Parts: sequence; C-alpha cells; structure tokens
Amino acid sequence: MGHLAKLPTERRPGVSTGFIDVKQTGIWNAAKGIETTGLSDLSALYWNLGEPELYEEAIRRGEGVVAAGGAFAVETGVHTGRSPNDKFVVRDATTDGSVWWDNNKPLSPEKFELLYADFLAHAKGRELFVQDLVGGAEHAHALPTRVVTEYAWHSLFIRNLMIRPGRADLLSFVPQMTIIDLPSFKADPARHGVRTETVIACDFTRKIVLIGGTSYAGEMKKSVFTMLNFLLPAKNVMPMHCSANVGPAGDTALFFGLSGTGKTTLSADPTRTLVGDDEHGWSENGVFNFEGGCYAKTIRLSREAEPEIYATTERFGTVLENVAIDPLTRQPDFDDGSKTENTRCAYPLHFIPNASATGRAPQPKNIIMLTADAFGVMPPIAKLTPAQAMYHFLSGYTAKVAGTEKGVTEPQATFSTCFGAPFMPRHPSEYGELLKRLIADHEVDCWLVNTGWTGGAFGEGRRMPIKVTRRLLTAALDGSLKDAKFYTDRNFGFAVPTDLEGVEPHILHPRKTWRDKLAYDAQAAKLVGMFVKNFEKFEAYVDGDVKQAAPEIRAAAE
Repeated sequence: MGHLAKLPTERRPGVSTGFIDVKQTGIWNAAKGIETTGLSDLSALYWNLGEPELYEEAIRRGEGVVAAGGAFAVETGVHTGRSPNDKFVVRDATTDGSVWWDNNKPLSPEKFELLYADFLAHAKGRELFVQDLVGGAEHAHALPTRVVTEYAWHSLFIRNLMIRPGRADLLSFVPQMTIIDLPSFKADPARHGVRTETVIACDFTRKIVLIGGTSYAGEMKKSVFTMLNFLLPAKNVMPMHCSANVGPAGDTALFFGLSGTGKTTLSADPTRTLVGDDEHGWSENGVFNFEGGCYAKTIRLSREAEPEIYATTERFGTVLENVAIDPLTRQPDFDDGSKTENTRCAYPLHFIPNASATGRAPQPKNIIMLTADAFGVMPPIAKLTPAQAMYHFLSGYTAKVAGTEKGVTEPQATFSTCFGAPFMPRHPSEYGELLKRLIADHEVDCWLVNTGWTGGAFGEGRRMPIKVTRRLLTAALDGSLKDAKFYTDRNFGFAVPTDLEGVEPHILHPRKTWRDKLAYDAQAAKLVGMFVKNFEKFEAYVDGDVKQAAPEIRAAAE
C-alpha cells in the first residue's frame, strides 16, 4: 500500500519552540507555539490543517469513512451527546461569587492542577492536532482559542464550527483560551475529584478547558460558548443560545429554542440572510455570531423540507456524526436513529447559500422564543410583553416526547433556563436582566412560537404544520402580524392573533382544536402548574411585573 505524499511543511525560523525533535506541520505563530498549552514531548504536531489534509490523517488513523457525496462520517461511541453531569468549573477567587453554583459543579484549583498535569503526561509521545480559531465575529468581543485534539476528525469538526483566521492572522495568532481534548484520557474520580472517567473541566481564570473520556465533539463547541457566557456579561454583552437571521431591510431576528424546537430549521430561511444557527452575542453594536459554522440535527432530515441543510450533508468537509451509513453504497440514512436520535452534521457557515459573510447584523427587531409543546396547549404564536418575555426566557420551556429517551412514555416538560442552562455559568437573573434592558432599549417585539402539537397531546394530536409556523413567522417578521386582532390566552395571559389569512382558523385557538375540551383544560392546568413550580426558584430575583407574567388557571369559557 502506498503512502500519502506530504505537502511542504512551514516552520517559523529563528524562534525556539522547545520542540527541536518534534515534527511540526502547518502554519502557526512560533512565538506563541505549543508551549502556551503546557504540552511537551510530543511525537508530532499538525497545525491548522485544512480539510484535505485532515481527511487524509483521519482515514490513516481509521477514525471514520467518506460518505457518498463527500462528507466524513464518524461514530462517537458510548457518548452520543454531551455529558452535563461530568462538567466542572474551578471554584476560585474569580468564580466564587459570580458563578451560579446551583447549576455548576465546583472543582477545587488543586484538583484541576492535578487533572491538568495528568492530561499533559497522558499526551506525551502522541501526535496531536492544533487549530487556532476565534469565538466571536465582533472583534472587540472575540475570544482567540487554541484547540488541541487527539483525533484528526475533531480538528476538522472544530475548524468547521468556529471562525477560521486567515493565513496572515495565523502567523500572528495569540491564544486567549485553550481547549485540550483527549478522548483516550480517563479521569480517576478519587484522584481528580470528578464523577466518572469522563470529564469536562473549565478554569475560567486561566481560560483552560480539559475534555477527556468522551469522543462527542460537541463538548468542544459548547466549552467555547460556556466561556463566552461567563466573560461577556461583565462587558454588558448578552451571550445567547439562539440562531439569528436578517431580512433585506436589515431587520434582525433572534430565535431562542432548545433542541428539537426548530431553531436551526426556521432560521435557515431562503428569503433572509443567516447570521448563525446556535450561539450569538448582542452588544452595543448589534448582533454577532460566536461561530463560523453550524451543527444541525439530522434525524429524519429531508431534502424536501430542509434543502439547504440537506445539501451540506453531500459536501466535502462536512462531518456526519453518528449517522447510519450503508457499508456498500456509503449513503447516509437519516431516518435511522438506532445509534442515537441526536445524529448531527457539522459544516462551515458558507455551505449555506444565503449565509452572512461577516457574522454580524444590526440591532434586533424581533425575538422568537420557540417551544415544542408536546402537551398540545400552547398556540402556534403569541405576542409577549417585555415582562412575559423575561418570564419565558427564564423558564426556557419545551417538552420531550415519548420514545426519544429511555423511560419517557408520555410528554415530559423540560425547563432549561435562558434556553441553555448547561452552558450558563452565571445566575439566570443576570442574563434575564440584561436581555430585558436590551429589549427595552431597542424596542424589540417578542413572540412565543409553538412548533409542537395541536389538537391534542403527543400521540393524539398532530405536529404543528411547518407551513403554518412559517406563515405566522413571516407575518411577525415583516410587521404585518402586529396589525392583526388579538385575544388574551386565558391561561398564559399573552396575546394571540384571532386569525391570519392563509392559516386555518381554529389552529390559533388551541382549545377549539381538541375534540375533548375538558381534556384540554386538564392538560392546560397541568402545564401551568409545572411553569409555576419551576419558576419558584427565580421569584426572589425578578421584579413584580415579571412575577405577574406567570400563567394561572382561569375558568374556561364555553
């Protein structure tokens, strides 16, 4: 079997890196070499390799296969999603009074130092890949990040997901944050003070993240998001787990929503420019993407329903994660969820035809909060007051449906504050107050959109038709929906349009879509009770108008 020819390597002459006998390939700033990470005694370093070279290295290592169409298909083993219970934050002078410890697991500085030393020792003698990337498209708030990975495909993944500096910028790159991702490292709970052999440890003071014992690549992406979520509020910049797009008139829209609510799908609108699909900042200058790519769910992905996203799965450079691949034809089967329902594709933003070239947009005009209500109670759209917007932002409601997780046999409410609790180091009230102020300062219209069920709960009703959602969203974003007539939802108190041309009339009145009206009332009472119970932990941190925005059960009018 022949060997792949190596392209010419590039080294920085005249500056010692302490790696005289180490093969270093690629482009990098030798004045800020691998010594910035503490790593030493490596057998090889691959710096900032592009897609062709990373394909070659990943194939040489047996990390995956090339799928029909050119995407690189991988499996992540036992971890097919994030491991939030194995994520820790170093509790030190910087974080002690500023981190929301009810939601974040503390790790002592001493245990982190021990873990860090063991990571560095584990890496000795290995070939590692380095990508110098940026989190944040607005220069004033950007976070240059060095990502060191054990796997070539992890290097390709994070290269897709973050902002890629140009050649000249790489030659002068100075990292402010470091991620070291070694899936083969197994933590020792007794020695390192962690829960299992899997660990994601974050030191916000030194801006270091250590990831071990998991091959799930999303941990890297979310580590950058977590770091920015800690750093930016101190600069009065709002970090957001949301997608964003902008219309021809410069009207920016933000889409908040948990997994499965349609955040990526609905923001990929061919009539609007996509700013980004998952993580953004909102500063005095407008909205900016944290990322340079997209990480879309692919389970039951359809060429007809989501053509832009589907097309990326047939592109060289895309990473297909845990997608079933026919061993003979190499065709992906997006309907096969045997490995996980959380199948994904990771691709650079420019694979979407109408993506923003800058990752920046003007101040928002509309905020959309998405929920997939499996109880069949929520209307397809509702207008929120600023207080209601803060209430629903802090609540972060959606629902799991039967069959998506082991043991889930009926709809289950999920409340993830700020639509991203696992990535929120600070108390939710900090993010909520910042959002409330920005909404008021820029007179933003806020909407709650249900992409879940209507006419009954999951199993009895039907999924909200996407054409209805898109029609209502279009009317909200172009401003025409504000001129519609509204009624007040008796349980949630928000304003719901009575009708809209092109939308079936009853669907805007959830109770009318149910055959058994008393069953609807019972479901509504159940859901309202869940909201009220969940919000108890925030009541001490919010103003009276936000407390009054809470839902309550009112008598049903026949």
